[in-house]
Order: sequence, then structure tokens, then C-alpha cells
Amino acid sequence: MTSSAADAPRIPDVFDPRGYAQGLPHTAYRLLRDRRPVAWQEEHEVLGWPAGPGFWAVTRHADVVRVLKDARTFSSHLGATQIRDPDAADLPFIRRMMLNQDAPVHGRLRRLVSRAFTRGRIDRFETVVRDRARGLLTAALDAARTGSGVADLVTTVTDDYALLNLADLLGVPPGERGLLLDWTRRVIGYQDPDESGPPASGPDGRPADPRSPAMLQDMFAFARELAAHKRRHPGDDVMTVLAADRELATPELEMFFFLLTIAGNDTVRSAAPGGLLALARHPDAYRALRAGAVATASCVEELLRWHPPVLSFRRTAACDTELAGRPIRAGEKVVVFHGSANYDERVFPAPHRLDLARTPNPHVSFGDGPHVCLGAHLARLQLRVLYEETRVLLPALELAAPPRHLVSNFIHGLKSLPLRLLPSGGDRPPG
Repeated sequence: MTSSAADAPRIPDVFDPRGYAQGLPHTAYRLLRDRRPVAWQEEHEVLGWPAGPGFWAVTRHADVVRVLKDARTFSSHLGATQIRDPDAADLPFIRRMMLNQDAPVHGRLRRLVSRAFTRGRIDRFETVVRDRARGLLTAALDAARTGSGVADLVTTVTDDYALLNLADLLGVPPGERGLLLDWTRRVIGYQDPDESGPPASGPDGRPADPRSPAMLQDMFAFARELAAHKRRHPGDDVMTVLAADRELATPELEMFFFLLTIAGNDTVRSAAPGGLLALARHPDAYRALRAGAVATASCVEELLRWHPPVLSFRRTAACDTELAGRPIRAGEKVVVFHGSANYDERVFPAPHRLDLARTPNPHVSFGDGPHVCLGAHLARLQLRVLYEETRVLLPALELAAPPRHLVSNFIHGLKSLPLRLLPSGGDRPPG
């Protein structure tokens, strides 16, 4: 690793979670794409988390797609999918999650869970989602009208929108729905003190991994109880289908609940305010959307490209290989950076121009290959409906204060998005 380590001082650090507190590090990404598309990154100690062995950062679109599609060479199973290595004792547990499996086990579980997402269930889901979007946006607009004209759309709209949609889909009783957000903050926002709270300590005194078995027991217990309830009282929801599936073992059902709760919630929870922020910063684009000059379907894709909900995913080299001219040894970590790939000038003309009609738009915000996001169609549905209702109900989107980004090298989240929803006169124009 001598030659790799020698490269480190000459390349920017895209590992440090604090580097994402102001949004995507476009200057660093551009430098890496142009000069070191596969670059060795030191994995230094940060925010109380221990140093690691380092990894290869992959920033060009073509190389990202190759890694994601070639699951035989770049494994999800060997070291799981987070940059930080899990404790060796936890790795067998973490490998039970579909996200962290290779073929053929991954394909079997993916087919089982896909049975729950029938066309009829999705169509009924859209009706509920639209009513919810309209209600939350109307409430935010009414509060802005009676107040300063400003609303934080994260706390008033998008957090509840993502959470309640997921709860409906899973069939979580109303009184228990706050747990979903608590678990998401614990697991996804663990690098950000505002989201995670004081870190729990492990036996060695360092922060406990929020994905470890010990830290997930309350979620798994709830999943078992909910499944038992659905067997006695079936409903039109995903957990009813999973609980009745005799092919699913209890540990597999628990892991599905974990994956759907965390990924299902946070994908929309991160993408939705990111899209609204982009529209607020590009008023001409928002006016075009409101006027119907661009289709909401292409709008969704461009806003996903602009603000990918996931920043990075890790793979582990299963054998010696080469990527963009760099030799990679078996066992080394290979991390793809979605935000960089989505702005690769080799694929996207004028990538820093928000073009709501952009086509083609082969962004990698939902991944690619065998692990492409299982719920991508549901996330797109929710985002499309939210933007459709936004363009009707909110005449203006103007930043009232800087947004606050999640401190994370994994999730591209927003903690607050204060927007002025009304023109300076306070009146809502027609339409």
C-alpha cells in the first residue's frame, strides 16, 4: 500500500462526514474525477469513531456503474456496505440483511419481498400519499400566512410525509409511528450529534455501532410483535404479506422490517427536501414547473440527480482486479460516490445546470445492478406527488435562511429548510 499512501496528501478528503455539512463537495469531486477517479482515501479517526484501513474512492460515473453492476468482483457480502468496518463479531448478523448479500441469496430475498408491492397496493397508496401531501403543504402555507410567511419544510412537511407514508405502507399503528423516525435518526444520523443524541458506548468505551445486534433489539422485538398482530388481524399492508409468507424465517422478516424502515423512510426523507431546495434556488425552473412547461416525471429524475439521497456505498474486492488503471487487491474496500457520478461531465452535459427536462438522465441515485433500490418506484411516486402538489399550492419557494445539512458521509440529508412560501405582499396568487 506504499504507493497508495503516497497519493493521499495530493488528493482531497471525501471521507470526513463534516465535509458534507454544507452540501456536496463539488470541487473535491471534480478534482478526483479529473485526476484520481479511483483514489486511495485515508480512513482517519473522526467524531469519536476509530480509524480504519482506508479505501478506494470511485468518483466517475462509468466506474461507479461498473462496481455496482459487477457483484462478483465487488461484493456486498464480504464487508457489508458501509465505509466503516463493522465489528468482526457483528458481521455475520449484518450479512443477514438483503442489502449486504450476494447472489443467489440476495435474489431469493428480493423476490420474496417484491411480492408485497402489487400494482393494486401501489395505486391505493398513491391516493393516500396525495391526500397527505396536500394536507401537509396546506397546513404549512396556512401557518406561513398567519406568521412570518416562512416555514421549515423539513419539520412541517417532508419528515412527516416520508414517515407517515412508510407507516401506512407497513401497517404500523398510529400510536407507534414515532418509533420509525427515532430508529431512522439513530441508524442514519449516527454521525450527527443533532440527530443521534449522545452516543451509546460499546464495551471498549468507543461509540457503539448503531447497526450492531445489541442496538437493534428494540426494533426487532417490535417487528416480531407487529408480525404476530398482522397474522391475527391482517390488513392491506406490506407487513401482513411478509408475516404470512411461510418462506420467510423470523430473522429474515426482522431484517426486512429494518431495511424497509430505515431505507424506505430516509430515501424520501432526504430526497424530498433536497428537491425543494433545488427549486427554491432556481426560481425560473420552479416557474416552469408551475406553468406545466416541464413534466413532473423528468423533474423527479433531475432533482434526484441534483440531490441524491445516498452519498456513498461500499463494496469489497472479492479478488485482485483493476479499476481505472488502479490495481485493487482482494479484501480492499471500494466505495462509490453517487453525488460525484451524478455530476460527471463525461455523462451529463452542463451538470451544474438544473434542467428539469434533462433526457437522458442516467443518474445513480438509486444505485445500479442487482442491488438497485427495491423501493425506487415507490420513492419516485412519493416525490412526483409531492412536487405536483407543491407546484399547485405554493406560489413561491424562497430561502429564508441557509439550510442545515446532515453531518454524514452516507446520507445526503437536510435537518432544516426554512423557506418563504409567500410573496412579500403575503397574498397567494391564483393557481
